[in-house]
Formats: sequence, C-alpha cells, structure tokens
Amino acid sequence: MQRHLHLEHEGRCFDLRAIFERLNARHFRGRLRGYKVVWGRRRKERPREYFIFGSIQEEDRVIRIHPLLDQPFVPRWFLEYVLYHEMLHSVVPDETDSAGRRRIHTAEFYRREKAFPRYRRARRWEDDNLARFLR
Repeated sequence: MQRHLHLEHEGRCFDLRAIFERLNARHFRGRLRGYKVVWGRRRKERPREYFIFGSIQEEDRVIRIHPLLDQPFVPRWFLEYVLYHEMLHSVVPDETDSAGRRRIHTAEFYRREKAFPRYRRARRWEDDNLARFLR
C-alpha cells in the first residue's frame, strides 16, 4: 500500500499539489478530496517505444506523474493537461465492452477530456515532443 511511501509533490520546476488544487477548484468544483499527487520514481533507463505520462491508483487515491515532465522545456499547460486527464479517471466511470473487457477511456471520458481548454494544443505538443522522453 502507498501509505508507507514518502513521495514528493514538489519538483525542480513544478509543484504538483498546487496544480492539482487549481484544477480541482476550476474543473471539478473541489470534489476530489484526499488525493495524493506525486512525481513517480526515476527509472534507470528511459522507455523505448511508449511513454506513460501519468497514472492514477484510485483505491489508494494516488496520482503519479512521470518525473521526466519536471523539466523547464515542458509547458505548465501541458502538465496541467496530463494531471487533468488523470483526475478525470476519478469522476468518469469505467465501462465493460461486449467482450467483457474494461474500458477506462470511454466516449464520455473523451468528451470531457476534449473540454480541457488547451486540449488540442496539448495533444499537438505531445505528438511533437514525445521523442524527447524516449531513448
């Protein structure tokens, strides 16, 4: 369980707690309570083929953001988008498809994600900069 870990929300460039609180007030009416938002652990090697910007562990109420996003070249609005995406998972329910597979990115999830003010800009930035996070 995550209770025993002492993970930090303050990075060199960004304070995840401050960003979380701002997004929570602005987009979620302050409803997301008891969440811990932290920088994930640094890995010895960068991923080769795909990059996971963030994740949420709903049962422990922990949101982790990849520590490579804590760099000066990463725009704050992109980090806000990544955190907003993870926060959406806590309010948009999963669905089960006809084959019995769990779908976490549903039509409702995508609709709400696209409502993020800089959604298109963030997705474009992600496409243009993904290679900087891979080895």
